[in-house]
Amino acid sequence: MRDEFARGGRPLISIDTKKKELVGCFKKAGAAWDVQPVLVNDHDFRSEAIGIAVPYGIYDLNANQGAVFVGTSSDTPGFAVDCAEHWWRTEGRQRYPDDTHLGILADGGGSNSATSRAWKYGLQTKLCNRHGLTVTVAHYPPGASKWNPIEHRLFSEISKNWAGRPLDSYETILNYLRTTATSTGLRVQAHLVAQSYQKGVKITDAQMRELAIAKHEDLPKWNYTLSPA
Repeated sequence: MRDEFARGGRPLISIDTKKKELVGCFKKAGAAWDVQPVLVNDHDFRSEAIGIAVPYGIYDLNANQGAVFVGTSSDTPGFAVDCAEHWWRTEGRQRYPDDTHLGILADGGGSNSATSRAWKYGLQTKLCNRHGLTVTVAHYPPGASKWNPIEHRLFSEISKNWAGRPLDSYETILNYLRTTATSTGLRVQAHLVAQSYQKGVKITDAQMRELAIAKHEDLPKWNYTLSPA
């Protein structure tokens, strides 16, 4: 699938949620050089944090460009879909103006789980129907998420950029994300998502029947295509 999308120059993105971070003056793993040491709390108590950061990443394989949406609420399917829709509206559509077929590589679990009804219903309503997109999703099976390109092409570079530096505010987090770059051309956009997302949203059987979904012959639980209804 990756080769097919690459040959055709079609948009293909790799998505995942990076480890959640407490926002505050807390110790950060790694080492960093500075003129003066930065004093941090010796315990990471949630009650002493300004908030929590939920970094949801989107990596464009063809363009070698990343986007990270920093949520302040919960990592839910609704949040994941909104991030994907925002990326397409602000970046993908401009980068691929003539394409109507989007490929997505995702882990098998989490907010974009292969078994999540809310994830699939959100893709149908907010990407396929709203933007006239055909969306093909391929989930990596359990235990194989390290092969998801976003892990070693985007998240690893972010981790190196903010290693050893306390994430003491949301603006600090956004700044480290936006300054993540590599000599091979990687650049990163960062956005703060202040919307609150509710966990446990249920999608009914009637809503699932609205999906224009075709499961693939190979591994149909993990591979499927959604078309505009």
